[in-house]
Amino acid sequence: MKYTYLLVDLTCIIVPFIASFYPKHPFYKEWKYFFPANLIVALFFIIWDIIFTHRGVWGFNADYLTGYNIVNLPIEEVLFFICIPYCCVFTYFALKYLVKKIPLEKAEFYLKLVILFTSLFFMVAGFGRDYTFFTGLFTALYMLGMFYFKTRMNYTFLTYFLIIPFFLLSNGLLTGYFTESPVVWYNAAENIGFRIFTIPVEDSLYGFLMIAMSIGLYDWVKKYYGK
Repeated sequence: MKYTYLLVDLTCIIVPFIASFYPKHPFYKEWKYFFPANLIVALFFIIWDIIFTHRGVWGFNADYLTGYNIVNLPIEEVLFFICIPYCCVFTYFALKYLVKKIPLEKAEFYLKLVILFTSLFFMVAGFGRDYTFFTGLFTALYMLGMFYFKTRMNYTFLTYFLIIPFFLLSNGLLTGYFTESPVVWYNAAENIGFRIFTIPVEDSLYGFLMIAMSIGLYDWVKKYYGK
């Protein structure tokens, strides 16, 4: 049981990692762009995580952990912010190779609006509930930035939609759908209480923000520091 969370991390990354060495379109050559971008994204989410864990917004079941911590976070939680962004950016990289025609071209503007207004709704509905409010706030700020800089998010949305089934599976494992008790527990006073199976609805926006930031910063590093 103590390897449950670690196995979730490793299961998520194993296929993308192996596929990164595909000779015709190798992602490992992009590591010099991915890892600097991931360092920024991981630090943002880890600091957020440390604060929320300290405040009791969420926490971790020691029965499913190896017992190694960084500050107040299990090592598995820290690895989560490397493994999941890696999977997402790899998927984005592969989709840009496989899908030549720009996807969701007519829907992109409206999808950005949906995410923005969903974020604003979370801020209002979750005022006084830390997880809901801050997830809405950070995502709204990010989306306003995307509008301001006129950033295209076609492949980002396609990546997100493709990853949803895997998101439901991995988060279901972490939130207790397949186990006697959750690996990661949430304080009900800090979210609006609506769940997708066992997954707090806030996780869907939180996950989108992590995916979008990972892809956006990867693209930015590659654009400005790539050869």
